[in-house]
Amino acid sequence: MKKEITYEEAMSQLDTIVKQLERNELSIDELSAKVKEATALVQRCKEILHTTDEAIEKMLASIEA
Repeated sequence: MKKEITYEEAMSQLDTIVKQLERNELSIDELSAKVKEATALVQRCKEILHTTDEAIEKMLASIEA
């Protein structure tokens, strides 16, 4: 089973892609692949943030009850 990427790992990879884009280091062929990769990384970050937000809200609700 493939290990799920952490938020920190995803953000680091996104940072690398952004730097490559800023420096014009990517060919057109590479650009398409990197945009797809970045889209998947952003989605993973959103999933992690959403899951964390839900967990915090549940904890806060249990404290208030």
